[in-house]
Amino acid sequence: MQTFKGQGGGKSTADTAGDTRNVSKVKVWLTPSQCEFIDFVLFYGASELSKSLRIVHDLALYHSDVPIGVEEKRALFGVRCLGKKLKKPL
Repeated sequence: MQTFKGQGGGKSTADTAGDTRNVSKVKVWLTPSQCEFIDFVLFYGASELSKSLRIVHDLALYHSDVPIGVEEKRALFGVRCLGKKLKKPL
């Protein structure tokens, strides 16, 4: 029989709030690829990844002789936006 904290003795199995670590309040399920992306960002470091994305953006835009069309501009804008979002604290 399970007992609540303060009843019976010992630690309760019904009281798990103290055992959780960094429980997210996300109310949607993440896909495996989304989980993998988050794990990568956490492993690599958000600020480091932000710097890398900014460098790639600047190299492609300012230090390349390759003509840039609408599709490429859109992709570079996405890279830049992702880099800016990662720069902010999580």
